[in-house]
Amino acid sequence: MTNGNSKSWQFNRQINVSTLAQLVLLACLIIGSYVNLQRQLDLLQRDVTMLLQCQKDSSRKLEDLSAASISYEYRLRALEKGLAHKGLSGATF
Repeated sequence: MTNGNSKSWQFNRQINVSTLAQLVLLACLIIGSYVNLQRQLDLLQRDVTMLLQCQKDSSRKLEDLSAASISYEYRLRALEKGLAHKGLSGATF
């Protein structure tokens, strides 16, 4: 079946030790890189989750401060009106 005029491909199955070692080393490097990348992604996910939690806490504190500021503003206006009213009524005596 395999004469000299045949156009079929022949595959040489001989692999030397250095080529095999290089392939194994390359596979180990690829696996190591993948594991390292997964670890880095896990750390990044943890950091992003912590950052989002801190942002929620900061937003809640800012809303509390805003509500307190508005409350104090109304109280201050009420005190100013009360003092102005007392000042006008005290001047009439």
